[in-house]
Amino acid sequence: MTKIAVLDDYQRVALTSADWSSLVDRAEVHIFSEHIADEAELVAALADFDVIVAMRERTPFPRSVLAALPALKLLVTTGPANKSIDVPAAQELGISVCGTRAPVPPNLEHTWALILACAKRIVAFDRDIRSGEWQNHVTSDLARARLGVVGLGNYGASVATIGKAFEMDVVAWSTNLTDERCEEVGVAHVTKDELFATSDFVAILMQLSDRSRGLVGRDDLRAMKPTAYLVNTSRGPIVDEDALVDALEQGWIAGAGLDVFDVEPLPVDHALRRLPNVVLTPHVGYVTERTYRVFYRDAVEDVVAHLDGTELRPVPFRPPNR
Repeated sequence: MTKIAVLDDYQRVALTSADWSSLVDRAEVHIFSEHIADEAELVAALADFDVIVAMRERTPFPRSVLAALPALKLLVTTGPANKSIDVPAAQELGISVCGTRAPVPPNLEHTWALILACAKRIVAFDRDIRSGEWQNHVTSDLARARLGVVGLGNYGASVATIGKAFEMDVVAWSTNLTDERCEEVGVAHVTKDELFATSDFVAILMQLSDRSRGLVGRDDLRAMKPTAYLVNTSRGPIVDEDALVDALEQGWIAGAGLDVFDVEPLPVDHALRRLPNVVLTPHVGYVTERTYRVFYRDAVEDVVAHLDGTELRPVPFRPPNR
């Protein structure tokens, strides 16, 4: 029997999000609901598995891990690509890497959930009411406030469109952003310095790359208004996390909404966990029922194709628009 490991199923929903019956007589499916961060422990846990299904980038697979898994023949990642997998190394080692389709990213909704949670002090009000308090805070207006969008791709453009629906003044910047793109989306093109100095809400909406790593640094955070909020639903390392902690502790900014972090899961003793002016969610911008149904359904199809001697959706691939 083929042994399949499904990793990082935090919510324990992998088996109910898709129909796995096509594998009943062909494979044994083992669910790992706890994250394994230590590389040696990970290799020991996965040593006997022929197939691994990885949830996004929760568990990295560098060459050192792949080379230590001689039984591994197929690595499935949810989504069409995964920067935490050394795909060239896998290919050299004879390991197929396949992906899945992805529905329209729900991160758009989560970005606005965090913006609204910050502006309307949702978490603080909830905390106060549960402790017997009433109306201890004044909230921020969105109408006529400035939203600074860092990154104006499809995702950023969608966030900007909703900002305009709230009657916000929306501006944008990224390293290669053009006036033509801003005109197409209907937002103002500003410099990085102006965006951080004048925005009431800054939303980070870029992919992590060598160019964007550390893009938002200490000077950018110091330049922000003391009444401003920073929201990051993209990747933690785009923002200097140590500088952000200082900004929150010392009041350079009013607060932050964060769904992503340098190290995930966020360490239990991390400073961000104790700060009252930050809204934290555990990288769940894409964690929705519909997304999981697509991810796990396609993962099952990838495994069945592998067992049948074919390769479905080799990474990287371009899924059709959905």
